[in-house]
Amino acid sequence: MDTTTLRFAEAARSLGMAARLRGLQVPTFRSPPGIADVQRSIRRREQSSTVAVVLKGRPWAAVVADMIEGILVANRLDNGRADTVRSALWLAVEDPALAA
Repeated sequence: MDTTTLRFAEAARSLGMAARLRGLQVPTFRSPPGIADVQRSIRRREQSSTVAVVLKGRPWAAVVADMIEGILVANRLDNGRADTVRSALWLAVEDPALAA
């Protein structure tokens, strides 16, 4: 496994923990998307969602932003709550100890 894949897995764990603490559903994360020429895709099923993002050739911040936005979209958050949760999720990735 390369470093980017390990970072992706760690970010998914940190984001998942922070999302669960806020009562949100945590989507499954994978890479790459199954759709050509997209940077991120979201597939919703009845009780779950999958967020797929491109890792290769992208800035790490863009990957994390796609993961965070995927959580917000999967949970269909309104603008006010989305803004608050987005900030908390960024903190969780920057310092997993702050996920709570």
